[in-house]
Amino acid sequence: MAINVLGYGVLQSKTPLAPYQFKRREPRADDVVIEILYCGVCHSDLHHVYGDWPSRYPLVPGHEVIGRVIQVGDNVTKFKVGDHAGVGCMVDSCQHCQPCQHGLEQYCEAGNTLTYNDHDRHDHMPTFGGYSEKIIVTEKFALKIAPNMDLKSAAPLLCAGITTWSPLRHWQVNESSRVAVVGLGGLGHMAIKLAKGLGAEVTLFTRSKGKELDAKRLGADHIVLSTDARQMDAVKGRFDLIIDTVPTIHDINPYVNTLALNGTHVLVGYLGDLDPFLNTLPLIMGRKSVAGSVIGGIAETQEMLDFCAEHHITCDIEMIDIQYINQAYERMLKSDVKYRFVIDMASLKQNK
Repeated sequence: MAINVLGYGVLQSKTPLAPYQFKRREPRADDVVIEILYCGVCHSDLHHVYGDWPSRYPLVPGHEVIGRVIQVGDNVTKFKVGDHAGVGCMVDSCQHCQPCQHGLEQYCEAGNTLTYNDHDRHDHMPTFGGYSEKIIVTEKFALKIAPNMDLKSAAPLLCAGITTWSPLRHWQVNESSRVAVVGLGGLGHMAIKLAKGLGAEVTLFTRSKGKELDAKRLGADHIVLSTDARQMDAVKGRFDLIIDTVPTIHDINPYVNTLALNGTHVLVGYLGDLDPFLNTLPLIMGRKSVAGSVIGGIAETQEMLDFCAEHHITCDIEMIDIQYINQAYERMLKSDVKYRFVIDMASLKQNK
């Protein structure tokens, strides 16, 4: 039997989020039912609610979910009632294609099932996100949360954390690596923390002079003002990996010039055409690469969570009640948050 759930959602684009009652699918034998305690607020949520990206309505956002297991299916072995669990950006995949077989469900050839704005691949019911009381997910896509983790500030790790962790691991960042991060927002501040946690020398590229103290607090060793030609020239040929978190169109050519031989500039924030065009000369003359990366697989996400628990790495957050969500979106558009909003889902009870 489907479960009635209260959340916050929209019935159409460009309308304020408001209380919304909906149905979640009946739990299956391999499912866990999670009471949601905290949910991070991602720019992706805003883009879907505002209709900037293709969206299915009605829509309940939220893919940075931390909660408590309140029910387990008969075949579940990974969790027991009372465990803390997380749910990130996806809740299923085909499990059969080559990417899935290699733990890269985010690149599932049949398309992974998104936590919201999608349809369940088995019963075809719509998926709804974490701005809600509870969520149902197969245990394969639920993540274990270590007892020592601060639950509320762990929530954004399930998107902002894994989005920056995955390229750091893929390009094998370690104590000998020189890593640069472009942009200091939700993704950028996690990239600094995680790269530093892996032992790398970390530099922040920023257009804002006022970011230096915060960048140093987060773990950056150096700050380069990207609008200063002298500073940019001073780091030419220096970096093994650049993690570019900027979500809007921007010129990446100046950053490519700062890559070392065999270096890679990886885009994790921007979707779309490059403008101006990419100059291939530095790539050819230095065997440099421009690449992209999106979130991470389930095993990799669990690895990231365990690493963060061991190294006491969490996201810098501002807690809000769900009733404040529309104002939070307005502030996100102005970059007026350090560095991620997290909803205390206990506040949803005020709408009952």
